[in-house]
Amino acid sequence: MAYAHAGRTLGKVGVIGSGQIGPDIALHLAKVLAPHGVEVVVVDISDDALARGRAKLEGKVGKGVETKAFKPAAAEELLAALRFTSDYDALAGAGLVVEAATEDERVKGKIMALVAARCPADALLLSNSSHLEPERIFAGVPHPGRCAVAHYFFPAERNPVVEVVPGAETAPETTAWLLSFYEAIGKLPVRVGSRYGYAVDPVFEGLLQTSALLVERGVATVPQVDAVAQRALGLGVGPFTAHNLTGGNPITAHGLAELHGRVCAWYSPPASLREHAAAGTPWPVARKGEVVEVPPAVEQAVGDALRATYFGLVCEVLDAGIVDPSDYELALEQGLVLEPPLRAINALGPRAALGLVRRFAAEHPGFPVARCLVERGEADRPWEVEHVRRADRDGVAVLTIRRPKVLNALDADVFAQLERHLAALEADPAIAAAVVTGWGTKAFVSGADVGMLAKVASAAEGEAMSRGSQRPLDRLAACTKPVVAALNGLAFGGGLELALACQERLVVPDALLGQPEVNLGILPGAGGTQRLPRLLGVEAAARLLRAGKPVDAAEALALGLVDVVVPREELLVRACFRARELARGAPPARRLPAGPLEGVPEALPPQELGHLSRAIDALVCRAVLEGARGTLADGLALEARLFGACAETKDMRIGLDTFLREGPRARAAFVHA
Repeated sequence: MAYAHAGRTLGKVGVIGSGQIGPDIALHLAKVLAPHGVEVVVVDISDDALARGRAKLEGKVGKGVETKAFKPAAAEELLAALRFTSDYDALAGAGLVVEAATEDERVKGKIMALVAARCPADALLLSNSSHLEPERIFAGVPHPGRCAVAHYFFPAERNPVVEVVPGAETAPETTAWLLSFYEAIGKLPVRVGSRYGYAVDPVFEGLLQTSALLVERGVATVPQVDAVAQRALGLGVGPFTAHNLTGGNPITAHGLAELHGRVCAWYSPPASLREHAAAGTPWPVARKGEVVEVPPAVEQAVGDALRATYFGLVCEVLDAGIVDPSDYELALEQGLVLEPPLRAINALGPRAALGLVRRFAAEHPGFPVARCLVERGEADRPWEVEHVRRADRDGVAVLTIRRPKVLNALDADVFAQLERHLAALEADPAIAAAVVTGWGTKAFVSGADVGMLAKVASAAEGEAMSRGSQRPLDRLAACTKPVVAALNGLAFGGGLELALACQERLVVPDALLGQPEVNLGILPGAGGTQRLPRLLGVEAAARLLRAGKPVDAAEALALGLVDVVVPREELLVRACFRARELARGAPPARRLPAGPLEGVPEALPPQELGHLSRAIDALVCRAVLEGARGTLADGLALEARLFGACAETKDMRIGLDTFLREGPRARAAFVHA
């Protein structure tokens, strides 16, 4: 057995280093590759390190079994795929090796020479460096076109972000394969240009620098800075706690010293950081559960300094041109658990953000005031963050919805960007058709953003929101060029409604599809009550809409909800191929009638509702029956009015509040009114 992806086959992979992060990288690789029979070899010259690394990894797997993150059989399979050894010859035949040794280019260079001598000439050689340029790491390595940096983040088995950093000699096909591979195995790969520190660590380390200086100057204590940082920047833990957890003081002290000469004169390791790094002591952070009191003046001073640091350093990286702004937004949000910087600047106002950075720079010599921030700040012009990305494949525009934190949920920005892309591809003579898909392996689109739905306060607002959601999908359905949906994962609510507006739907075998809106105390508002009956028939559609339960890919195929089930690795290729066939005049698998349906029953059969709202069910039934008796356009208008009517029920508020408070698995206590 082996793992095949985009023309490469992996039967064995290697990880060099069994210290801080190597076992975590090995755990993630084993988790996704062991089911394919791939061996994962961990190599370290220290037997003690190997023993500690194995114990750490096995402890995490054991905890995963306890929490049901792993089934016992999967855990056994994962552990059986792993081999910890001090013998570099065990890497023979490996198709991919990730070096995760100490951050020393001489050490890394020696390791790469050992690996290159034992692996095939086409094996991909990666370094999990956090700072060093790939040109320095791979100098002298044979066949440098296969080499790149793959910078993982703590904890590597769970943190989705990987910075993929090609060097000057890295082959374009290597970079493209790595980006595709990491996405296929559940990571969020971000391409970054070769520069010391790459894109993310200068922010991580710069925030600690400002934090330490605030403490040294008596502005705040360590616990106070951590507490304010969480509130001001949306951090999961404060900068000092993060460094304690990752053991990052030594590497940050070294990194700041190097950044000073290589990137920006402001960077410099504060005295307190050097002391903690030299002594190996942690920062004196607050104890678990300890309440940290912060006076308002301290809150303001610390918050302003941290926000200025964040905005200034992010914009300096953008000025350097080493990373796409929307990629960078995701990397910082997901990798460091930070408030997305560009949206934060937009929320504060670009002019106000520029003023904040300029005041900070005036007090901190060498701090950058980036050109892009100056241009946008002086014009008070916000950034647009790209949530729908277009990539053209031989005459087919592939539109990928990318909001991984919310499983690609739809919001107003996504709808607006979809409309703009549709207009652009229709006007593009080089494009014959389009494919719509979602980013990652979990979701096509998880539905509409529930936070957006929760803001609906009246029937008029509900009707307007529904019409606003329908408009881009009507635009999609009316596109003059065929559009195919490539369902790469679950498609719930608005995600399924988006797919219904496409001409055909391809789906991966492990996907789930459904209209779960009734669980929230609402009905579908983006066309689901109208397009679904026209696709499946009134009674079959009504059963799905009223129950709110998902169906798997096989059942969806049997119902006619999707047109074909394809292996995940073939999804986009097959979807693009089918889109081209449709563009050449091939008839679609089925067409949705725009006029009234025939044989619409007077009433729907009784259906067991369980805990679901009878008040909402009555609105769903009305939408299905009355909508099917009229035209599709009239039905959509009816759906919007009835969506607005949901806002007048108590059950809509109960359903949405329950979801936001207790999560999607909680059952709302509907009152049927």
